[in-house]
Amino acid sequence: MTARERGPQRRQRPHAGSRPQADTDAQNARLVARDVVLDVDRDDAYANLLLPRRIREADLDTADAGFATELAYGTLRWQGQHDALIADAAGRPIDEIDAETLATLRIGSHQLSRMRVPSHAAVHETVALLRHHRGRAGFANAVLRRLSEVPFEERLATITAGLSADERLALETGHPAWVLRALRRTLEREGAEDELPALLAADNDPPAVQLVALPGLADPDELGLEGSASPIGRVAPSGDPARIPQIVDGSWRVQDAGSQLAALALTRARPAAAGERWLDLCAGPGGKAALMAAEAVAAGAALEANEVLPHRSKLVREAVRAIETAAPGRGPRVVTGDGRRYGEGDTAQAFDRILLDAPCTGLGALRRRPEARWRKQPSDVPALATLQAELLEASAKALKPGGIIAYVTCSPHLAETRAVVERAAVLGLVPLDTRAVVRELSPGIALGETGDAVQLWPHRNGTDAMFIQLLTTKS
Repeated sequence: MTARERGPQRRQRPHAGSRPQADTDAQNARLVARDVVLDVDRDDAYANLLLPRRIREADLDTADAGFATELAYGTLRWQGQHDALIADAAGRPIDEIDAETLATLRIGSHQLSRMRVPSHAAVHETVALLRHHRGRAGFANAVLRRLSEVPFEERLATITAGLSADERLALETGHPAWVLRALRRTLEREGAEDELPALLAADNDPPAVQLVALPGLADPDELGLEGSASPIGRVAPSGDPARIPQIVDGSWRVQDAGSQLAALALTRARPAAAGERWLDLCAGPGGKAALMAAEAVAAGAALEANEVLPHRSKLVREAVRAIETAAPGRGPRVVTGDGRRYGEGDTAQAFDRILLDAPCTGLGALRRRPEARWRKQPSDVPALATLQAELLEASAKALKPGGIIAYVTCSPHLAETRAVVERAAVLGLVPLDTRAVVRELSPGIALGETGDAVQLWPHRNGTDAMFIQLLTTKS
């Protein structure tokens, strides 16, 4: 168990009760964490977007903000394990427990099993979140007291005793069994199955925040920060990165180094010529679009950033605002629409470089998006793979002869990576040596046996598990 998983010590203070939105004094760290866990479960909210806002609304101090962060993310990360413990202690399936009570029990279980919180406080103050529902509070109190009576390792060992090896490992490491098998198959393809335990552990180790200095707007060395796998990436100092002035003005951005390498592999695969047209086909929420936009301005290229959903197009516009401010009239054109429409009419053979950061299961970002592992099911993969193939076909039609496509997913699942790019030949595309390009960007980077493609891994590279394959037209 890491220090981060155990969480910071914090002073105990009286709990303020239920959650009037207008009265932030009535919220505390447990309430913030519980409500984030509840909204993720009930409304499919994204914890990384929701939690910072809730912390600001509650006006938590540094210690309590840290406690809320560890409690919310940790609970979501280990949700499968907590659900098994809760079901065992409650004597009923979790789907028979209402959503608010279940979210409360989950954060209580996390405090008891993986944080340095005294048992009496973990039980009493967590149950107090339900005091406006006396029956629910009594039930939660009974379950949490049962959990506190037996060390969680002993209870977990009893639960896993009759499971298969995969099911046991999945529960012990906080991964759905189907995700564990998918990760193993990808590592096996590289001849690296023995790295599975390290990968599963890395998925559960909260990552350091990584930053990117946008080319032309910032110098990567100006802040004196530790480097990352990206030539223009750095590791953020401790604390809230939103307080860094360069983050506020948009010259630096929070971005995983793997995402940086995916964008740079396309923009720097070969020197860009002035007048080139670039396309970010699936641009939301805008991180890679901002980096590509900065690179495009420096190269004299024009970027079009497309996003299918209007609210995500708005996020893209916000992400590229600093480039537009620094280079008026030279920023990207942000448009909204289905990416599969490209390659028809005036977009046929219109672009020199296309980034296809395809919608995927997101299994490569489990460190940063802990709820992602519970959000998808194996049945989601075929539909996503079909969409990915259709978007790749549109990209092939929109590409100029001799142009470059970067097919990228934040998933290492073979059905979303190798299986999709293996269809490239029928689209008139051939692979480029992406490994050589990435090694030029990041000398010494550890890459597995992946042919022309690059598969990054958190346990090897300190990045999300990004898949990158550069493609070009047949000569």
